Amino acid sequence: MARNPFPARSFDRIAEADAVVVIGLGRFGGALALELESQGTQVLGIDADEETVQSFNGLLTHVVRADSTKEEALRQLSVHEFDRAVVGIGTDVEASILTTSRLLKFGKPVIWAKAISEPHAEILEQLGVHHVIRPEHDMGRRVAHLVRGAMLDYVEFEDNFVVIRTTPPALAQNRPLEVLQLRSRFDITVVAVKRARGQWEHTTPQTVLYDDDQIIVQGPKDKAEAFSALV
Repeated sequence: MARNPFPARSFDRIAEADAVVVIGLGRFGGALALELESQGTQVLGIDADEETVQSFNGLLTHVVRADSTKEEALRQLSVHEFDRAVVGIGTDVEASILTTSRLLKFGKPVIWAKAISEPHAEILEQLGVHHVIRPEHDMGRRVAHLVRGAMLDYVEFEDNFVVIRTTPPALAQNRPLEVLQLRSRFDITVVAVKRARGQWEHTTPQTVLYDDDQIIVQGPKDKAEAFSALV
């Protein structure tokens, strides 16, 4: 059962406000919940541990100790009325799977669920979770790309597409982009540039890049990585 000092109607109101319910307030779920709050999103935080719940008291819109594997507890907290839910439970795979199953049964929330291993991720995907998150796996891949090349930041999307923050190679400097024809030559697009001590700006065909610029490059993974490796 949920230990709940708030009237049920208060959870109905937060659900109606297009808020997010975050279940599991460990390192991942807690950081995510705090970031959402800092951006103005109302958050209902749920965790099974009383000490953890107390540590978030006053930091989230609502925070409650509850057993998220119990459908009745989730309904008491109006979780079935939320449009978005994050399952951040990482140490207890059984609790993660059961909680996710309860949410899927409700049918309404779009679910993001953390997986701590490939088998865990496979189970969540087979259950029908909308978004399976593998923080350690994804961050490891991202950092590996940064370590091995001249990339300053790296984001990989599905379908073999990436966005990379890097510096312009010599062949892309000192001439307008419309003259360089980088898309036809390298199958990538330079979409933004940041001058030294400047702000990020969209590029135009007339944009000229220099050696102390930072640029955002997007395109197919192999093409964008190859371009960022040029000197």
